Amino acid sequence: MPEAATQSDEILIGRIGSAAIIRLNRPKALNSLNLAMVRAMKAAMERFAEDPEVSCVVLKGEGERGLCAGGDIRVIHEMGKADDPDVTRFWREEFPLNYMIAHYDKPYVALMDGIVMGGGVGVSSHGGHRIVTERTRLAMPETGIGYVPDVGATWLLPRAPGETGTWMALTGEAIGAADAIYAGLADTHVPSERLGALVDALGELKGGASDEQVRVVIDRFAVVPGGSELEAHRELIDRAFGFETVEEIVAALRKEEGEFAVRTREIISKRSPTSLKLALRLLRLGRQSSSLVECLEREFTAGTEILRNRDFYEGVRAAIVDKDRNPKWSPARLEEVGEADLDRYFAARHPVLFPDHRL
Repeated sequence: MPEAATQSDEILIGRIGSAAIIRLNRPKALNSLNLAMVRAMKAAMERFAEDPEVSCVVLKGEGERGLCAGGDIRVIHEMGKADDPDVTRFWREEFPLNYMIAHYDKPYVALMDGIVMGGGVGVSSHGGHRIVTERTRLAMPETGIGYVPDVGATWLLPRAPGETGTWMALTGEAIGAADAIYAGLADTHVPSERLGALVDALGELKGGASDEQVRVVIDRFAVVPGGSELEAHRELIDRAFGFETVEEIVAALRKEEGEFAVRTREIISKRSPTSLKLALRLLRLGRQSSSLVECLEREFTAGTEILRNRDFYEGVRAAIVDKDRNPKWSPARLEEVGEADLDRYFAARHPVLFPDHRL
């Protein structure tokens, strides 16, 4: 079916039949989100929500490598180092977009093909129809750059089975289709070669289609993924990651045998100690939270304070700028980060993002 589209550099807005299509169009940057893209996506979704001829909204990434590798962290890194007072503007507009997706009035279909990380999870896993493929590599890798899981991840991950969300947040490891579905971050596995036909079929629905009608179409293209590694290691993960401090988690992992436990220990040992402890506290608070808004507000407060912390700039330098993969964290050891040191990350110094919502 032919596609009618309007191109605006980094976002392509179009239609395939009744299906509205939003394409993230920065393939060389793995479709990383910037402020202009967030604004364009929000405006398009607002228009589509009011259009009676639109059956559903489909999000996809241009290129062959992935849906979205996250927010453009290099820009935030540069603005933060320059003490730009507008450095948090991206999050101020990205987080409300995540909320919009979670409460969107029309069926929202995210094609999570290839890399889906950080902010890419935010624009997909909050949606009503989350489709993964054999190429999906999903992660919240923030502890590796001196940051923490955000975009509502501290709402999503604590609701994964057992402590699998805690494992994802602390290690930052990428998972595949079966694991994403098991963790509750995706719904359906569709082979990548069938995505085009799926979108064409969605475009044949009548405007105002229900979520159930969209689900029926998606199910026609779905296949069962392979086994979930998270499920296979669930008992070990629950034993080791059920504690309230990172030190206890690391100690528990030392008592476990096997390649998975050894690999997990090695990964955690390379993450920012401050980020690990902050992420765990955010996850535990997220588990007790009653709404996505509460988690987004808390993440924003923590993220704003992180910009005053050396680890973020060192982590981005090592991973993205110099690419030496050898960050020098400060403090360098878990025992040097006291629980009281984390309190400043929860002391709000900014206007709330969602003034119409009571926390």
